[in-house]
Amino acid sequence: MEGNKQQFLTKREREIFELLIQNKTTKMIANELFISEKTVRNHISNVIQKLSVTSRTQAIVELIKMNEIKL
Repeated sequence: MEGNKQQFLTKREREIFELLIQNKTTKMIANELFISEKTVRNHISNVIQKLSVTSRTQAIVELIKMNEIKL
């Protein structure tokens, strides 16, 4: 990993949230990453739980604040 910084998101979680901020739907993300829509939703739920927030939008805001994803 870059330097010694432990990443908060897994590679897949990061890919999904980077696509979410491009206004992609769960279905579009699933098709693009060759995974099921359920798997996309599971990754999103995992991140929401890790952040202790209640929505995708809140998760995105927190991830941007943490410099985990960029707009």
